[in-house]
Amino acid sequence: MRKSIAGGVAVALVLAVAACGGDNGGGGANVPGVTDTEVVVGTHMPLTGPASAGYSKIAPATKAYFDLVNANGGVHGRKITYKVMDDGYNPANTQQVVRQLVLQDKVFAILNGLGTGTHTGVLDFLASNRVPDLFVASGSRSWDQPDKYPGTFGFNPDYTVEGKILATYIQKNFAGQKVCFLGQDDDFGRDSLLGVEKILGPTGVTAKQKYVTSNANVGPQIGAFKAAGCQVVMMATVPPFTALAIGTAARLGFRPQWVVSNVGADYLTLSGLLGENKALLEGMLAVGYLPSQFDLDDPWTALFKRVNDQYNAAAPFDGNIVYGMAVGYLFVQALQAAGKDLTREGIIAAVEKGGFRGPGLAPLRYSGDDHSGYGGQRMTKVTGSTQEYFGPTYETDEADGPVKEYAEQPPAPPQNGIPAA
Repeated sequence: MRKSIAGGVAVALVLAVAACGGDNGGGGANVPGVTDTEVVVGTHMPLTGPASAGYSKIAPATKAYFDLVNANGGVHGRKITYKVMDDGYNPANTQQVVRQLVLQDKVFAILNGLGTGTHTGVLDFLASNRVPDLFVASGSRSWDQPDKYPGTFGFNPDYTVEGKILATYIQKNFAGQKVCFLGQDDDFGRDSLLGVEKILGPTGVTAKQKYVTSNANVGPQIGAFKAAGCQVVMMATVPPFTALAIGTAARLGFRPQWVVSNVGADYLTLSGLLGENKALLEGMLAVGYLPSQFDLDDPWTALFKRVNDQYNAAAPFDGNIVYGMAVGYLFVQALQAAGKDLTREGIIAAVEKGGFRGPGLAPLRYSGDDHSGYGGQRMTKVTGSTQEYFGPTYETDEADGPVKEYAEQPPAPPQNGIPAA
């Protein structure tokens, strides 16, 4: 019922925006960030600070994909300008830079703003200014509130979906072992734990610990896991804290099976953080939903690698670059679908119409009453110096629906790498 009501209210709000016109996205020359030759979008990213390792590579990769599109004439004759602002993964900074992007730079939309705690603080501001808030770089369930935030859409599988998928694997493969959980002290950790407990039950997690990004000492949390006899440790962590937890555990002589959220599990990022201790990652389990950076036989990976080499100065190719380019591809699809007469309400309607297919292994779930992003994931494992997929892709919901296999394969990318109008 909540979803049905949400969809109706979202449609009403979109129609209201259309009626207002002017600088709020009514169309024509008055649409912020849109001219006949350009569309300007902005983002907030942790280019510095506690989450910058790995994540600072996402926006340059997205921009590189836009450079490819621009070199081929843009979208409906418009080149894409991407303004990237550093917020240091600090919510106070996020509010400042997003206000600048919207009020001073007059961007058309915010694209792929990163972080759960950071982006949560700008939701109301973006909604009140009727700014499309597209493909948030986080799996928080907060992005899927079309009644309250009709212009906000997620991208990552939500953390409850992820928690259910990971916990289902643990339930089948580590039965009888003590499972423990380390989560970031915000919706990231809470939503992930909710999904885990939907599968394992409220007593299925032996010990639960939290961390905050302002405190780099996780010794007490890891010590508590060791004392509790944890055999499997699930982590809803950003990459620096994944590496910190694994390194701290090794110093304490604690070697559980690590099972890590997708957003904190990119092997190349973690191996860079751990340096000579990267062997500690051996056997780490995680999940993914985009093509593997290690599989250059995958046509999407090969495409993104070519774009990276040509337009991103051949930056070290990892999962963050694949992610950034996948976001860019989806945004171009949305622009194509919104049509030549680009408006804010038009792109919201285009995303809600859905039907987008691209590099993802799981389905995108956009509709009028569902603003979440990808709906499933596939297991990965670190073996030697690679991180490989294994088994089927799974999909589920954030409620009590089953975790089931998803068999459909991604389509081949367009020959020139750019979605058709």
